[in-house]
Amino acid sequence: MGGSRSVQVTAVAAAVVVVAGLVFAYFQRPNNTDSGQSGTDSGMRCGTTVCQVVIGKSVGKDLVELLAGTGGGRIRVTGESGPFIFEMTIAESGATVNDKSLQCAEAAVSVCLVRGPANGKWLGEVLIRKDGTWSRAQTAYQATAGYIGLHDVNEDGTADIVTAQLGCGGQCNNAFVQVFSAVGPIIGCTSPAPAREQLAGWPAPAPKMSQIRPCAA
Repeated sequence: MGGSRSVQVTAVAAAVVVVAGLVFAYFQRPNNTDSGQSGTDSGMRCGTTVCQVVIGKSVGKDLVELLAGTGGGRIRVTGESGPFIFEMTIAESGATVNDKSLQCAEAAVSVCLVRGPANGKWLGEVLIRKDGTWSRAQTAYQATAGYIGLHDVNEDGTADIVTAQLGCGGQCNNAFVQVFSAVGPIIGCTSPAPAREQLAGWPAPAPKMSQIRPCAA
């Protein structure tokens, strides 16, 4: 009996060590790196099917994951800030979500952009972590010239949303960059270029504040 109890205690202790090691490894991951998560989450449904984990990125000691299914999706945050679940509105609007659809920028105010193509445009939505709490930005974003991403254009320490737009209401090849603050109003636009490929920095334009002016009506 004594030998059997000793074996059980040893097994329990080993399991505790393994779990502790996994927890330590999670919190030691470099910030803003892919989580490597994949597979299904049988506890949640995304649209009409079980949620599939598409991609995850660490933001400090939080993990932000995109989960998608047929006709819907969710954004899940776990970690130090506590659990949060958001509906993925771009998936409900028909956007395609893949392992390139999540971009995060950690700062005092952290920003995560969820993006995907839909019907010839790119759609985006943004989550913000401020004071240890995640919330959804109320603005929905779209880009008609094939690019939406994060870049701190006004250099205030918080990532802005950079979108490439076609001019003439999408009826001509002229293109410009439109920049939105994640925590405030629109920042402005660049002057039009003859084609999107001529936007500075294309295919990932990152304008300077000196290039920004009020957007045309």
